[in-house]
Parts: sequence; C-alpha cells; structure tokens
Amino acid sequence: MLSSSLLLIVSLVAAAQSPNPRVQALVRSGKASLAANDFARAASDFEQAWQLEPENLEINRDLLLSHLQTGQLTEAVEVGRAAVARWPQDAPLRHWLALAYFKGGQNALALQTLQSAEKLDSAHFDIHFDLALVLLEQNQPSSAADELEKALKLKPSDVLSHVLLGRSYQNSNRTLQAVEQFQSVLRLDPKTPLGHYHLGFAYASLGRNQEAIVEYEKEATRTKGNPEVVYQLGHCFLVAGDWKSAITQLKKVTELDPRKGDAFYDLGKALLLEGNAEAAVSALRRSVELSPTDPSRHYQLARALQKMGKGDEARQEWQRFDELKKNQPQTGGMAAGRIQ
Repeated sequence: MLSSSLLLIVSLVAAAQSPNPRVQALVRSGKASLAANDFARAASDFEQAWQLEPENLEINRDLLLSHLQTGQLTEAVEVGRAAVARWPQDAPLRHWLALAYFKGGQNALALQTLQSAEKLDSAHFDIHFDLALVLLEQNQPSSAADELEKALKLKPSDVLSHVLLGRSYQNSNRTLQAVEQFQSVLRLDPKTPLGHYHLGFAYASLGRNQEAIVEYEKEATRTKGNPEVVYQLGHCFLVAGDWKSAITQLKKVTELDPRKGDAFYDLGKALLLEGNAEAAVSALRRSVELSPTDPSRHYQLARALQKMGKGDEARQEWQRFDELKKNQPQTGGMAAGRIQ
C-alpha cells in the first residue's frame, strides 16, 4: 500500500478537467474507488478514461497510482515510463514510477528515478522518505540518513522516520545520534513497536549494558514471545557478567526459536562460565550443528570439552577451529574477527 498522503495528492492535483462527460464520470468513479481502497475498480475506470484521453496528465497519474496499489508492476512501469517521457518535469510521475521499480526489485532504476524526482520537488516528504528506503535497501545508511533528515524537516513528528534515521545512524557508526533518535521516538509515541528494543541495542553498542538491559526488559514485557528481543536481553546479561540471568533468558530463546544458533552459542558460554561444562557442551554442540562453519563455536566447544576432560574430542574441535579460522576472510578494522 502507498501512503494515504499520496492518495490525497491524487484528489487535490491541479489538472485541467476533461470536457468529455464520459471521461469526467470515469475519473470521478476512479477517485471514489481509490478513496474506498477498491484499487482494481479504480484501475479499470482510469484505464477506460486513458483509452479516451491518453494525453491527459491527471489520468496518467491516477492510472499509474492505481496499478501500483493493485500490485500490477509491469503495467505501472509501462504507464510510468510513457508518462515520464511525455511529461519529464512532473515529479509525482517520476516518484511513482520509482516506486514501481522498487517494488519490482529494480533498485538501481528506483534510485535514479527518485533522485530525479527529488530535483524536481525537494519539498515533498514522501520523496525523501522513499528515497531513504531505497538507499537502506542498497546498504547506504549514511545517504539514507541524509534523506531522512530532509524528510523530518518537513514532518518533524513522523515516528517511523525517526526510527529509520536512528537505524541509519546506528549502521553508519553514529550511535550517540542513534540514541537521540530512539529517545525521540519514545517521546513521540511510547508504544512504538520495538522502540525500547532499538534504544537498548544502541545503548549496548556503546557498552552501556545496564541501560540496555532496562530497555530490553521493557520491550520484552511489551513484546512477549519475540525471540530476538529476549536474545538481546540474554546476550546483554552475559556481556555484563550476570551469567545466571543470561542463562534464564537464553534458555527461553532456545525454546522460542530452536534454530537460533547464536542463542545456543551464548547459552553455552554462560553455562561454561558458571562451571556447568556438561550442559555447556550440549548447548555448544547444537550451536555447531546450526552453524558448522563458524570457527567461534568450535573454539568454545573445545574449551567446554577440555573442561570435561575429553581431551581427544577437544583436540578435534581445536583443529576444526584452526582450519576454519585460516579460511575465514580477513575484513580488517573493527569487523576483523569475532570475540571468542
């Protein structure tokens, strides 16, 4: 679905009204269908109107939008390309054509088309917002942050924009700014889904584990049964040295999501730190099953086996760790390797 503001634009767009009564009736019917979310009927009405007046800008806009709403992306791209060629200075046409590209997975074309729409209309919130979505999909968080900052200047209270800006800051190593955004989110709407989770993750990234735990606990209370929320809470307890609490939370995760290898890995580490090597081995074996090429899991399993006095099995795991570590690509910088 497109935003309601886009539908409003369709209703308010300034375009010369057709002198043809039949076209006028089809356009009225199409707009009423858009307002009622009957997008298939709207597409049918605007298609008929377009057949009668293919050179009408308003009808081309409405037809393109209707195809987008019904998910008819091939038709939307066809109409959009022709319309943009006919009216190259029309920002809404470029914007919606870009959305058709984006929804169809053609991100490079979506990016190029949205950037051209932005040049034509830099005062349009949705253009900046949608451009940010494409940039995030393209793994360009810094550029996405730039667009979201522009969007928020136009609509400062938009909660989702603050969320995405916080995530963009987080992913471009501007974590303090991310914290500010997530705090703004919770001020604007304390019930924002995963609002406390995002803030907790930012705190944890800064090493502010106690603050992170407070936020994760709030989110876990509100978002019951979410394995990722519970996992991050358990992981944070582990990092903070509270092994008992970590074990309690991480066991919950393994029940909620038996295929979450990171939870078994962290559970094994916590159990080993607590002195329960046998239980640690069981958890770590499961983590290895789920991700056999991760050298860290073999490393921890070797340590646990060694603690149990199973030297031969431990040596096998050490050997496997060494083999995988040698074959692991070196990325350099902060991401060069996982803390064992």
